[in-house]
Amino acid sequence: MGKCIIIRGGGDIATGVIQKFHRAGFNVLILETQTPTAIRRSVALCEAAYDGIKTVEDCTCHKISGLDELKDTWKKGIIPLIIDPDGNCINKLKPSAVIDAIIAKRNTGTAKNMADITIALGPGYIAGVDVNAVIETNRGHDLGRLILKGQAAQNTGVPGEIAGESKQRVIHASFEGIIKHTKSIGSIVENGEVLFTLESKDPGGASSAITEVTAPIGGLLRGLIRNGIKVSKGLKIADIDPRNDVDYNKISDKARCIGGATLEAYFFLHGTYGEA
Repeated sequence: MGKCIIIRGGGDIATGVIQKFHRAGFNVLILETQTPTAIRRSVALCEAAYDGIKTVEDCTCHKISGLDELKDTWKKGIIPLIIDPDGNCINKLKPSAVIDAIIAKRNTGTAKNMADITIALGPGYIAGVDVNAVIETNRGHDLGRLILKGQAAQNTGVPGEIAGESKQRVIHASFEGIIKHTKSIGSIVENGEVLFTLESKDPGGASSAITEVTAPIGGLLRGLIRNGIKVSKGLKIADIDPRNDVDYNKISDKARCIGGATLEAYFFLHGTYGEA
C-alpha cells in the first residue's frame, strides 16, 4: 500500500486534491466535522459524513468509525473518512503529509510539526512558518501557485468572476435559520425565482418567521447547502453558475488545478526534505 496522506476537509476543493492523491496511489484519509457545510455537495466527498458513503467521479468514500477499519478500506480502493475535526488521529498515524484543505481563510490548527510535509490551501497560513507550503486558491493568474515563503492572497470576500458574474453568483445567509429547499442542485433557475426558505425562531422558540430567498441571477444552481440544517449568519449557502451547460457532477476546473498543484507541492517537498 502507498503512504498515508491525511487531508483535513472534504469539500469540493478538497475533493479535487483527494482525487489527485488517490489516483497517484496514496492511502488518503479524510478528517471531517460531524456536520460539514459544503454547498457543492454533488462533488464533495464530505457528504459521506451524513450518508455513510459518497462517490464523486472515480472516487468512493466511506465513513469509518475507527482507525482499525483503515487497512481494509484502503485495500478495497475506497477512501475512508473519519469524524476528527481536531486532528487527534494525526499523531497516532504518523502520516507522510498533512494537507489542510478546509479553506477556512484562517489558521485552523494545522502546524509544521504534524508531519514531515505540511501543506495548506489558501490564506491564513504562512509558508515556512506554519506549514511547509501554501497553495494559492484565488482565481486568476496565480491560481495553483506553490508558495514556499509567505502566504496566499488575502480573502477579498468577492467570489471569482465566471461568465461575467462575481458577487451575485454566491448567496450567503442574511441571518441564522433553518434552511428548507425549494430547488435542488442541478436546477436551472431564473433571476428572482425562490431557491429556498430560511426559518428563524425567537430565542425562546415560541414563534418563527419564514423568509423566501430568491436567485440574484439566472443560471444553474450548482451549490446548495444540505436541507434542514441550521445555518449561521454570513455562511455561504448557495452558488449559481451563469453557464447553464456546466456538469455539476464533475470536479471543477478550479478544484482540479488546486489538486494538481498540491500533488506537485508534495513531490517537490519530498525531494527537498528527503524521505517523507
